[in-house]
Amino acid sequence: MPANNILANVFVTLYNNESRRKNECIVYPTSKLAHEVLKTLKKGSYIGDFEYVEDKRGGKFKVKLLAKITKCGAISPRLKVKRTEYAQWEQQYLPSYTQGMLLVTTNKGVMSHHDAVNKELGGLLLGYVY
Repeated sequence: MPANNILANVFVTLYNNESRRKNECIVYPTSKLAHEVLKTLKKGSYIGDFEYVEDKRGGKFKVKLLAKITKCGAISPRLKVKRTEYAQWEQQYLPSYTQGMLLVTTNKGVMSHHDAVNKELGGLLLGYVY
């Protein structure tokens, strides 16, 4: 069985269901990191509420979609980014400075790159959404 990138699966599932105009989707398998990413997406109001459902097979998330995601994806391999380098990564992954966010894992948890800039934190790029 091939190893699966849980984070990439979260983004692909969200994107595919958004593009089909669904109002909710099921994301599985799950992980603590996937949970943190979903919390950050909810805080950025890209998705609505989500809940964890235990199914005796690793669990799954039920996610309410808000039709706000145009494109999203995981960044693999996870790239190190210094707190001064966010602008160049924005140019690479986001359509404009005002649209979208990069998801970054820092020593203070998963957050948007806007929060990381405000808190002057570097970290690892996980993904992008706009």
